Amino acid sequence: MCRTAGLLLAVILAGGALSAGAAPNDLAGRQSDAEKQQAALRDRIENLQKEIDDREAARKEAADALKQSESAISRINLRLRELSEANRQAQTDLAGLEKQIDAQQAVLAKRRTELAEQLRTQYTSGLSPWTALLSGDDPQVLGRNLGYLDYVSQARAAAVQALRADIDRLAALQERADARRAEIEKVVAETSEQKTALVGQQKERATLLARLEGQIAAQRAEANKLGRDDQRLSRLITDLDAAIAKQIEEARKAEEARRKAEEARKLEEARRAAEDARKKAEAERRAEEARKKADADRKVASDNARRERDARDAREAAQAREQVEAASRQNRGPVAVADPDAAGLRPAEQRQSRLVVPDETPPAAKPAEPPQQAEPVPEKAAPSRSEPPQTARAAPVGGGNGLRHGLAMPVRGQVQGRFGVDRPDGGVWRGVVLRAPEGTPVKVVAPGTVVYADWLRGFGNLIIVDHGQQYLTVYAYNQSLLKRVGDSVTGGDTIATVGATGGQVESGLYFEIRHRGAPVDPAQWLAQ
Repeated sequence: MCRTAGLLLAVILAGGALSAGAAPNDLAGRQSDAEKQQAALRDRIENLQKEIDDREAARKEAADALKQSESAISRINLRLRELSEANRQAQTDLAGLEKQIDAQQAVLAKRRTELAEQLRTQYTSGLSPWTALLSGDDPQVLGRNLGYLDYVSQARAAAVQALRADIDRLAALQERADARRAEIEKVVAETSEQKTALVGQQKERATLLARLEGQIAAQRAEANKLGRDDQRLSRLITDLDAAIAKQIEEARKAEEARRKAEEARKLEEARRAAEDARKKAEAERRAEEARKKADADRKVASDNARRERDARDAREAAQAREQVEAASRQNRGPVAVADPDAAGLRPAEQRQSRLVVPDETPPAAKPAEPPQQAEPVPEKAAPSRSEPPQTARAAPVGGGNGLRHGLAMPVRGQVQGRFGVDRPDGGVWRGVVLRAPEGTPVKVVAPGTVVYADWLRGFGNLIIVDHGQQYLTVYAYNQSLLKRVGDSVTGGDTIATVGATGGQVESGLYFEIRHRGAPVDPAQWLAQ
C-alpha cells in the first residue's frame, strides 16, 4: 500500500501550472499625455477654422458650392480607411483568440485526463482512509499511508480548482471572440453604408461640377484670384505658427511645472531618507549606551559577588582555625602553632561557586565610559537641476528636427511650374503641382505632426504637417485626407490621396514647403 500511495502521489504532482505576467503601465501614461495634447491642438485648429469661415463669409465663389460634397467625400474615405484597419485588426485579434481557445481546450482536456487518472489510480489501488485504518498494518506504516492520503486529497482539490479556472478562462476567451465577431459584423455593415454614401457624394459632386464649370473657369481666369489664394494660405500659415508657438509654450510650462514637482518630490524623499537615517543612528546609539550600561552593571555585580565570596571564605577560615585551636587547648593543653598552613589547619577553598546576593547598597561602580557618537549618515544629494527628469511624456507639436535636403517626393508625377516663376493664369509659383491620377497615395516627406486637415477655399482638401524648427509642408487639391489634426506621422506615411478639389480641372497634388511662414523652393529640398 505504501508503494501504491507513492505512485499515486507522483502521478498527481506531475501536472504544470500556467502563469501570467503584469505589463507596465508606462505606455498608458504616455498615450494619455499624447491624447491630451491632440485634444488641445484640435480645439485650437477648430477655433482657427471658424475664424477663417467668418472672415470669408462675405465673399462667395463658385467652388464653395463643392466644399460640402468634397469634404464629405474626404470624411467618408477616411472612415472607410479606419473601418478597413479596424476590420483587419479585429480579424487578427479573432485569429489570436481562436488559437488561444484551441490551446485552452487542449489544457482543459489535459486537466480532465489528469483528474480522471487520479481517481482511477486511487480506485484501483483501494487506497482510502477507512481501508488504511482497518488494514491492521504497523502504526508507522499506517501513519505514512494516511500522510500520503492527505497529499492525494490536497492535490485532487488543487486539480479540481485548476480545472474550474481553465473552464472560466475558456468561457472568457469565447466571450471575447464572440464580441470580436459582432464587432466585425458591425464594421462590415458600416463599411457598406459608407460606400453607398460615398457613391452618392461622388455623383452629387459631379453634378455640381458640371453645373458650376463655367463659373469656376471664369473665376479662375481672374488675375487677382491666385493672389487672394496665396494671401489666404499665408494667413493660415501665420495663424498656425502662432497656434504651434502657443502649444509649445504651454507644453514648456507644463514640463517646467512637472520638473519642479519632480525635484520637490525627490528633495522630500531625500529629506525623509536623511531623517530615517538619523533616527536609525540615534536608535543604534541608544542601544549601544544601554548595552554598555548593562555590561557595567554586570561587571559591578560580579565584583561585589567576588568580594563577598572572598570575605565569606576568610570568615570561615578564621572560624575553622579558632575551632582547631580550641579543641587543641582542651585536649592537650596549650599548643603553639607556628604556622596554621603548615599544620594543615586552613580549610580548603570551595571549588564550586555559590549564588551571592549583594548588599542593598553596593559600592559605587566606576562610571561607564561615554559611548562613541554614531557617525552621521550622509544625506542623499539633491537632484541636480540640470538633469532632465526620467519620466515618459509625449513630444509636443513643433518638437521635431525640421527638414533635411534630399526628401522623397510626396507623389511621383509630372512637375508643373517652377518656384518663383510667373504662372500663366497670374501670380507667382510658390510651390509645385505634381500631376497624378486621382486616388494616388500622397506620402509625407518627413516625420512630423498634422496641424491642419480641412477644406480651404482655393486649395480644396488641405493638409499641413509641422516638422519642427518652424518647418511646415503643405499638401493641397487632395481627394481625401487620411489623417486628423494631432496625428503623428513618420516619413513615407500615406496622409491623403490625389484629387482635383477646390475647383481644379486636372487631378494633382499642390505641394509647398514653408520655413518661418515664408515659402521656399521645393526643388532644393526634394530628391529629383
